[in-house]
Amino acid sequence: MPDPIHQFEIKRYFPLEVLGIDATFTNSALYMVAATVLILGFLIFSMRGRALVPTRMQSIAESVYEFVAGMVRDAMGEQGMKYFPFVFAIFIFIFVLNMLGMIPGFFTVTTHLAVTAALAALVFVTVLIIGFAKNGFGFFKLFVPDGVPPLILPVVVLIEVISFLSRPISHSVRLFANMLAGHITLKVFGGFVVMLLGSAGAAAALAPLPILAATALTALEFLVAFLQAYVFAMLTCMYLNDALHPAH
Repeated sequence: MPDPIHQFEIKRYFPLEVLGIDATFTNSALYMVAATVLILGFLIFSMRGRALVPTRMQSIAESVYEFVAGMVRDAMGEQGMKYFPFVFAIFIFIFVLNMLGMIPGFFTVTTHLAVTAALAALVFVTVLIIGFAKNGFGFFKLFVPDGVPPLILPVVVLIEVISFLSRPISHSVRLFANMLAGHITLKVFGGFVVMLLGSAGAAAALAPLPILAATALTALEFLVAFLQAYVFAMLTCMYLNDALHPAH
C-alpha cells in the first residue's frame, strides 16, 4: 500500500535565512507563486480587450467577479463592496490552490495547517483593524448581544469572546482538514486499485470496484475544493460584516 502521507511532504529547494529566520523556498512556496502567476495571467489575458460582446475567457472572469460580488453584497450590503478585492483575492487564491492539488503528482498547499492558519490570521487581523477603525471601542458591542437579561450577561459575553477568539482556529482547520482528508482517501483507494491489479485470481477481478469508488471520490473532491474556497470566503464576508456592524 503506497504511503498516503508522503504526498504532503514539504521539499526544500533553495535554503535561505533572513534575519535568523528560515525562509527556505519550498514546494509549498512554489505552488503559491504558481497560483498567483496563473491568477494574474488569467485575469489580465481575459480582460485585455473588454469587448462589449465578451469572449469565453472574459465571460468566465466576469462570472467569477459577479459570483464573489454577489457573496459580498448578500453578507455586507453595498457598503461592503469596498472590501470586494480582499474577498475576491482570498477566494480565487484558495480555489486555484485547491484545483492545482487535484492534478495527479501536484502538491496541495491547503493540506498544510500553517498555510490555512496564516490565511485565517490575515482575515482575523483585518477584521480587528476594520472593526476598531470604523467603530472605535464600539466594536466591543459585538460581544454584548441586545436583549440579554443582566443576570446572565457576563456568561453570554464570555461565550461571545471565546467564540470570537476561536474563529481563526475553526476558519483554518475547516479548510485544512477537508482537503487533507479528501486527498488521503483518494490515495488509499488508488492504493487498493494497484494492489488488486497486482493480485492473481479473484482478487484482480475486484479492481473495478475501487476504481469506480476513486472516480466518484475524485468528482466529490473537485466539488469540495470549490466549496471550501467558497466557505472560507463566505465566512470572511460574515466576519467583515461583524466589523462593520458590531451591534447585534
